[in-house]
Amino acid sequence: MIYTILLLVLSNIFMTLAWYGHLKLQQTGVSSDWPLFGVIVFSWLIAFLEYCCQVPANRYGFVGNGGPFTLVQLKVIQECISLIVFAVIANILFQGQSLQWNHLAAFVCIVAAVYFVFIE
Repeated sequence: MIYTILLLVLSNIFMTLAWYGHLKLQQTGVSSDWPLFGVIVFSWLIAFLEYCCQVPANRYGFVGNGGPFTLVQLKVIQECISLIVFAVIANILFQGQSLQWNHLAAFVCIVAAVYFVFIE
């Protein structure tokens, strides 16, 4: 179980960097001259690392393969981890982007979804 969660956290770190890291590189001037295709390839290379973690996490964590989680549980866990990782990375890379009350309310709803998906 913990192996699946750790792989999902690592996967979401790579995913967030692939999706939003290029924006920070552009802000710092590192990639401001890159063509869009170059940015896409750069992000895809990072996303490859995401898949290298995401696929094993789902495979080892899925109840059909001897893991503890149903498909729905895996998805809800992944979404919750995704929001946590995004919030942390966004606050580190984009310090001007602060969380508002409605963001926190939405996060509470996601945590509630995790709770409800595990009720049997």
